[in-house]
Amino acid sequence: MIKRFFEWNKKRNSNQNRGDILVTSLVFGAIALMVVVGLINWGVYIMKSIRATVSREQAFQIAEAGADYYQWHLAQYPTDYQDGTSGSGPYSHDFFDKDGNLLGSFHLTITPPQIGSTVVKIVSEGRIASSSIARKIEKTMAIPSLARYAVVANDNMRFGEGTEVFGPIQSNGGIRFDGVAHNLVSSAMSTYRDPDTGQTEWGVYTNVGTDDPTPPTALPNRSDIFIAGRQVGVPRTDFVGLTAGLTNLQTLARAGGKEWTSSGSKGYHIILRTDGKYDIYKVNSLQASPNSTCSDGGDSQVQWGTWSIKNKNPNDSNQPNQTYIGRYNFPTNGVIFVNDHVWIDGQIDSARLTVVAGLIGNTDPTKNANITINSDLIYSSYDGTNSVGLVAQGNINVGLVSEDDIRIDAALVAEKGRVGRFFYNSSCSISGTAYWHRDSLTLYGMIATYVRYGFAYTGNSFNCGGSIGSTGSGYCIRDITYDANLLYAPPPSFPQATTQYQVISWREIK
Repeated sequence: MIKRFFEWNKKRNSNQNRGDILVTSLVFGAIALMVVVGLINWGVYIMKSIRATVSREQAFQIAEAGADYYQWHLAQYPTDYQDGTSGSGPYSHDFFDKDGNLLGSFHLTITPPQIGSTVVKIVSEGRIASSSIARKIEKTMAIPSLARYAVVANDNMRFGEGTEVFGPIQSNGGIRFDGVAHNLVSSAMSTYRDPDTGQTEWGVYTNVGTDDPTPPTALPNRSDIFIAGRQVGVPRTDFVGLTAGLTNLQTLARAGGKEWTSSGSKGYHIILRTDGKYDIYKVNSLQASPNSTCSDGGDSQVQWGTWSIKNKNPNDSNQPNQTYIGRYNFPTNGVIFVNDHVWIDGQIDSARLTVVAGLIGNTDPTKNANITINSDLIYSSYDGTNSVGLVAQGNINVGLVSEDDIRIDAALVAEKGRVGRFFYNSSCSISGTAYWHRDSLTLYGMIATYVRYGFAYTGNSFNCGGSIGSTGSGYCIRDITYDANLLYAPPPSFPQATTQYQVISWREIK
């Protein structure tokens, strides 16, 4: 009996063990199946992600290719913003690999420059063939204008004490700088012979405090004068390429601008207004020199004169010795070309304007057309919405009878002459006013001058803020602040530093 019981129990346990094994096998089999399915799904997901990543990268590269293509197109056709068509965008192009297989396409939206600007915006969307994957980038490009410097010159320069410049300075000649420069000062000359001292100096040097050593002794770090440093022997500025091209500006004035023929008298006086208009007068008489010695031999300076309208005190609203012509709207393309001398002042509000004085075909330097500013020429705001360019065939003058504290908001270009003021000695007083000596000049904009610039002639007894000596002349304090808006948003048809577009920003927008 006992034996049978053990045999029955052994059989029962054997069947139970087989059942347990079967359950266990089923459980582990199910787990293994789930793991395998998970691995397969994960693998499929990874493959999809890889394909999507590859496709997104391809779409990105196609979008970049589209933007690069239009950058190349603008290098060939700088004013074509319609992709060689006469219609509006987007402009679509298929994109192939090196074997001629279609990979996708790019679609371009081009935003042309506004009047007075060279900024072009290119939006390129790259798409993959037979896919919804797309990526979009935006590239902003512009042609830099001549106004990349606060002062750029083709001659030796001297910045006297009392001059403070906020912006880069560059000259093809040497530079003596005795003021304060808040940006880089550079010269194309490693060394030069300073015409004022007759000594050989470094291309950029100062005589303030302890004089700079002469070559070959190395230049010290004069951070009290050159706050951002100085450089010598840098590449020259191509003034032939930077000059305005008066004929082109005259053509623009005739087509969408305004051209004034010769006044038959002394020239024209233009007063800018904040309502988008300007008043223009014919100038009949100029202020004579107060006496025969006023210039101290300054007649040797080409076109020396008072450059002041007779009896026109800059602080007086009366306009004697002028004939009123009329009031005119600022021209559509912003270019006013005058075949005569120009006096200009006033104020603008949300306007962009270029005023040119030139006599096409003239080769006599004593007859070049000049622009003179004797009263404030100002902007209503300084956010880049206002811009005035003054381009003179000869000089940009501040005359004898000028405001004691004058402000000029403009980009000034003297194509064949200089930006500045003639020398007037201490006998150049009119009705008791010592016009030969003025207090302060503030310029917001830039200066491009072919020959030596200057608003002051300082002498040993010329004491700004104290007693007035007899050997100095001009504006005691000169503050020049560079208008950075001019670089890519200059006045209309302003001279450019190059004909090629440069990338100023890049971003992905999708």
